[in-house]
Amino acid sequence: MILRRIVPNLNVDDASTGHDFYEEFLGLRKEFDLGWVASFRSPTNPSVQVSLVAGDATAPELSSLSVQVADVDAAYAEAQRRGYEIVHPLTHEPWGVRRFFVRDPHGVVVNVVGHAD
Repeated sequence: MILRRIVPNLNVDDASTGHDFYEEFLGLRKEFDLGWVASFRSPTNPSVQVSLVAGDATAPELSSLSVQVADVDAAYAEAQRRGYEIVHPLTHEPWGVRRFFVRDPHGVVVNVVGHAD
């Protein structure tokens, strides 16, 4: 599996607040803001990123981590082959990503995502 990026998802009460801390204090740039999720990335090092998550538009529970992979279909097939619990099936989301949620052996929910970029 080729990993492109791993992003911590901070589960918060309100993802629409506190942006100045990440933008002004930490110097990150807001990459996107969907209201329920906002993500901030370093302008000089794109692998440095953090997301605020207050809910999820389509998945039944929140994820703690987002892992961007080169081939999300292959990752999904491998998770199924290994018998891992799929929390949210492989889905084309309205905001332009293809993703699934899988539970790790410790119970942590991981968002595995493919981007067109």
